[in-house]
Amino acid sequence: MKTIDELLAEGVKGKRVFVRADLNVPLAEGTITDDGRIRAVQPTIAKLAEAGARVVVASHLGRPKGAPDPAFSLAPAAARLGELLGADVAFATDTVGSSAKETVAALTDGQVAVIENLRFNAGETSKDDAERGAFADRLAELADVYVGDGFGAVHRKHASVFDLPARLPHAVGQLIGTEVGVLKKLTDEVKRPYVVVLGGAKVSDKLAVIDELLGKADRLLIGGGMAYTFLHAKGYEVGISLLQKDQVDKVKEYMRRAEETGVELVLPVDVLASTDFPDLKTKAPAVFETVDADKIPADKEGLDIGPKTRELYASKIADAATVFWNGPVGVFEHPDYAGGTRAIAQALVDSSAFTVVGGGDSAAAVRTLGFDENAFGHISTGGGASLEYLEGKTLPGLAALEG
Repeated sequence: MKTIDELLAEGVKGKRVFVRADLNVPLAEGTITDDGRIRAVQPTIAKLAEAGARVVVASHLGRPKGAPDPAFSLAPAAARLGELLGADVAFATDTVGSSAKETVAALTDGQVAVIENLRFNAGETSKDDAERGAFADRLAELADVYVGDGFGAVHRKHASVFDLPARLPHAVGQLIGTEVGVLKKLTDEVKRPYVVVLGGAKVSDKLAVIDELLGKADRLLIGGGMAYTFLHAKGYEVGISLLQKDQVDKVKEYMRRAEETGVELVLPVDVLASTDFPDLKTKAPAVFETVDADKIPADKEGLDIGPKTRELYASKIADAATVFWNGPVGVFEHPDYAGGTRAIAQALVDSSAFTVVGGGDSAAAVRTLGFDENAFGHISTGGGASLEYLEGKTLPGLAALEG
């Protein structure tokens, strides 16, 4: 892959450089609640602008249905990018229409523009190669050079990620270069003990990565909603906790494999359980009890790992040389159920290991809970992309940049 530094050495002054970024930030009534992904791509955009490029930034946001939807506009992200760059950022109200063409044509050397949400055009995500290619052709008219730096989207075979690089000279941005370097340390260059902490809601989202990690990790610590499928597979009562019964047999197989291969698979020993899911808007105090993981009442659901589990998991992380964490271990958005996720984050901070926080929810949790991002080895911008890389899959966006 050609790097952005190599591209800059060739000269980009006066060239229209299309940067496929990941500005897919969470919004609450039009306000950005976590700007981490914008800050992550800002250095690449700044480098290009400082070198005199006419920078055209593109991204998706959310899951609109292939047509404009004001709820998913990139306007707030464009405004925030301008604040971070300390410069005006133009905004096109469409993707390849008159506004995009006029906005890009009006750029002068060193200026930056953001075009509207790519997924407002059905061609971006189409599974039909011709439809996707036609949209890529129109995007290519806006630029002379392509820079891929939206790591959170490289696992998608989308027009702006996969098809567009084939139509323009291309290079990899600073963020993707960093992300791939980090992931190699989790796959090809692992220092041991290697501990993986997996949380999140559904075990089905993590099946493939668990399958792969059973041959690579030394310890797997399981938390979040997915833990209750594991606990159920051990024969425990999990009450009304999140449970994927269709995955129980697969989970049993993984537990058997872990034992056979010497991988330490660690499950919660206690949880915070309640009859009611917390109100995440008002953050009203929750009513819960701490119970052993094998004694969850039939009318209650587990919403966070308990204090014994927090201590146990911290001890399992303490002597690690490499730690990868993907997924909160409780409903961290509510203060009464944030303790487990905070304990995991603190254990990573306290560790001397190379620590990687992967996934949008985990990254948001770290920031929401007030941790210094610099206290971690790396905070990834791509949850799904990171997991698929660890699964050993070929990521379309990376393959396109190698061509």
